[in-house]
Amino acid sequence: MILQTRIPHDFGIHRPLPNVSPLSMNDWLLADEAFAAQMAERERLIAGKRDAVIAMDEGARSAAEELLQTVLGRLPGPFRREGSRVIRPDGVAVGIDTSDPMATLGLLVQEDLCLLEKRGGDEHLLTGAVLCFPAGWRLAQKYMRPLSEIHSPIPEYDAAIAARVQRLFDGVRPDRPLVRWNRLWHDDPALFQPGSRQHDADRVEPRTAPYFRSERQCLVRLPETGAVVFSIHTYVVARDDYGDGLPAAEKPPSAII
Repeated sequence: MILQTRIPHDFGIHRPLPNVSPLSMNDWLLADEAFAAQMAERERLIAGKRDAVIAMDEGARSAAEELLQTVLGRLPGPFRREGSRVIRPDGVAVGIDTSDPMATLGLLVQEDLCLLEKRGGDEHLLTGAVLCFPAGWRLAQKYMRPLSEIHSPIPEYDAAIAARVQRLFDGVRPDRPLVRWNRLWHDDPALFQPGSRQHDADRVEPRTAPYFRSERQCLVRLPETGAVVFSIHTYVVARDDYGDGLPAAEKPPSAII
């Protein structure tokens, strides 16, 4: 069981969906108290379930390579760069394999990273990802699909919200990322939960569920390729440990993706 002890967000702040706010690029990537345990789980999943957690269209290679270089340039203080490898905060050395950018990214940082690109249509497509900690969706089912299909069949994701989300992806600017937090109660603390949610009845009862899961979701525009990065930093805390820091028992909206 991998848990954090706190979530650095005030859930008393409510904004209309999709509930986004500005973020500094300096605050994009985080390393929290669960770093070592989450990274060990990421290593296990990438080694044993690679097809389930990594995908990349060859046409997205330039964006993936740009993302890798962007992350390397934005690693927070506890990381150390030593030539062709990075020493993580937990002391593990990760070789920088530019031929396998998504896997390298998955071994470097806690964030899951999804690449979305426009290829002549009106919507962004999911063209690459390292997704070790999905909550209610499978990468294989969303890969190379547009935003509107990625979100189907989430009940709250109607046409109006779809249009607003697409405008966000169109409008996010380099070095001016956006952030939002989702929130869901769970009866299982596992980080890798790819099963799909079809309707509201699939949710657990928030008044009794023992675990609270929140994703810090960021949108970052890569300046050279123009791809949008959707990053996900996952927090899971126990109700008994976190107590009053959790939001009221409610059935809240799902993730953007």
